[in-house]
Amino acid sequence: MSSHADTHGDGHDELGHILPFSTYRNVLIGLLVLTVLTVVVAKVDTFDFGTLNIVIAMIIASIKASIVALYFMHLKYEDKITWLYVFFPLLLLALMMGLIFIDNPLRRDDRPVEIHDPLAQQLEALQ
Repeated sequence: MSSHADTHGDGHDELGHILPFSTYRNVLIGLLVLTVLTVVVAKVDTFDFGTLNIVIAMIIASIKASIVALYFMHLKYEDKITWLYVFFPLLLLALMMGLIFIDNPLRRDDRPVEIHDPLAQQLEALQ
């Protein structure tokens, strides 16, 4: 018979990962600093990196997402199979984006395509 704490029958009778308030405070401060850094890179003209602005913003956003996943979703304390469920979709995303970036330089220039449609030419002649 299961104990009162084991109400779901999954064998987990612990309450979970209880973190001290200071950890959440530090995570909040870190996320706020990274948010301000993102705005500074995007809006302040003295920190204009040209086309690298989007890359820097995406790196900062990835760091913030990792912090949220590690601490608020308690991924930092999960087992290895859960980490596999995290990394496999990220690997697929990186593969898909990488293939897009490989394909993009191989595309032709945007040139208008000439279409020779005899029916459309006849309709224009009638008007």
